[in-house]
Amino acid sequence: MIEELHIADLGVIERVNLLIGPGLTAVTGETGAGKTMIVTAIDLLVGGRADSAMVRPGAEQASVEGRFVVSEAAKAGLEASDAGSYVVDDEVIIRRVVPRSGRSRAYVNGQLATAGVLADLGSFLVDLHGQHSHQSLLDMAVQRHLLDVYGKINLGPIVAARAELAAVESALVDLGGDARERAREIDLYRFQVRELDDASIEGPDELALLGPKEDLLADANAHREAGYSAYESIGSDGSMQDLLGKAIEELDGRSPFSEIQTRLRSMQSELTDVASELRSVTETIDDDPEQLAVVRARRQMLLETIRKYGETLDEVISYHADARERLDQLESHDARAGELDGRRAGALSALAEVSDALLASRKKVAPKLGKAVEEHLKNLAMRNARFEVAIDGPAGDEVEFRLAANPGSEPHRLGRVASGGELARTMLALRLVITSAPPTLVFDEVDAGIGGETAHSLGRSLAQLGSDHQVLVVTHLAQVAAYADQQLAVVKSDDGASTTTDVVELGDEQRLVELSRMLSGTGSEIAHDHAAELLATASGAKASR
Repeated sequence: MIEELHIADLGVIERVNLLIGPGLTAVTGETGAGKTMIVTAIDLLVGGRADSAMVRPGAEQASVEGRFVVSEAAKAGLEASDAGSYVVDDEVIIRRVVPRSGRSRAYVNGQLATAGVLADLGSFLVDLHGQHSHQSLLDMAVQRHLLDVYGKINLGPIVAARAELAAVESALVDLGGDARERAREIDLYRFQVRELDDASIEGPDELALLGPKEDLLADANAHREAGYSAYESIGSDGSMQDLLGKAIEELDGRSPFSEIQTRLRSMQSELTDVASELRSVTETIDDDPEQLAVVRARRQMLLETIRKYGETLDEVISYHADARERLDQLESHDARAGELDGRRAGALSALAEVSDALLASRKKVAPKLGKAVEEHLKNLAMRNARFEVAIDGPAGDEVEFRLAANPGSEPHRLGRVASGGELARTMLALRLVITSAPPTLVFDEVDAGIGGETAHSLGRSLAQLGSDHQVLVVTHLAQVAAYADQQLAVVKSDDGASTTTDVVELGDEQRLVELSRMLSGTGSEIAHDHAAELLATASGAKASR
């Protein structure tokens, strides 16, 4: 719901800051005061068309900012859309700037956004009813959804049937339908699989293990010479071992050097072991040009497979497995295609069956929805209106709400034949029948052309809707405003040089004064008493619900 609304330099509004509560809020004021600018501001926040003519004379730009608290239901819907990433901590702040020249700008939680993003967010937050572009109930998909919700129609079977058919057709596409293309693909995969089979890669670390081996073979003679030279230095006559032995003998029996002598004996023992191992390792090194050629060829072959099939041997091994699997699929194409064709025939049959059942269910529910809406329209000064739900398409997917507002006329799709007031009242009737809707509903022109008891009925209906939603209504009827939980008065002032508009929240006494003005134009004592009676009647009607 909208918790705060800030408007600056929009139309006749110079600056307005509003706190909007839950339930029904009525926006009232004299004709021309700028009541519709409140609706225009909300329309801008949900992606409505911006026009430089909206900018207040003398200002460089108009701006509107709203803080929305996101309900759990709206959040669940937003999470499945691209706009969901903009919601932080269960709220979202939307700002729209309309310059006198140039394109408008939009911001969501301080981030630049497009009008499309605003429209996506708005579809889960606000629904406008009146002469505005963002009326979700004019969308065929929304109308279909509402019909299904009203009739409690289970869409699970058709969703599953369509998913099965899509999966089978996707598998058929992947299988390859063109014989020549399939033959070319088989040849390619056969070559690649055979090449990788022949490579017989031992593991992802084989290339790393071959490096030291190649180094050993490539420099075998030098390795042997170095080994023997080192052995001569520590293991032959007159070598380091002899010198250590002589040092040990010189210190033998001399107590000051006993500890040092022990350490020298340990070094002598270790040196003997090292000399033995050095000689043993050196003697194992052979100069083998043929083996070196084999190792080098193996490394080159592995590097070539990496160049063709992956960045690492691990990726090459993975590609080998995938290529073998794809080749198996292609070579067993006919059998697999036959199996998939059978599945497709079954999926088409199942889809036809559930589509027929869904079409029958929707056709059964459609007249009931039409009658339910007509019952509410009777109480909203549209006693002779006809509301129909047209169903078309194999599964009844083409759902269209149609209205004939006057006797003798044929029903046509909503928005084509209805005036702004008739359309808004039709939307209200629909919302009363089907409460599934965004958390905030805005009605403009809903009271056009009505009065008397019908106005009371309209007020009661809006208040009823306000028990489950935040509802804003722009109204010139005191009978409607009396049912509001909150009343905002739009007041215009003229200093002779410029005209400005302010919006104030009315307390109890102020509401009596405003309702009196709405009833009589002057606020007479009789009108004051009538206003008090209206408030009492509305309060009693709401308490009895």
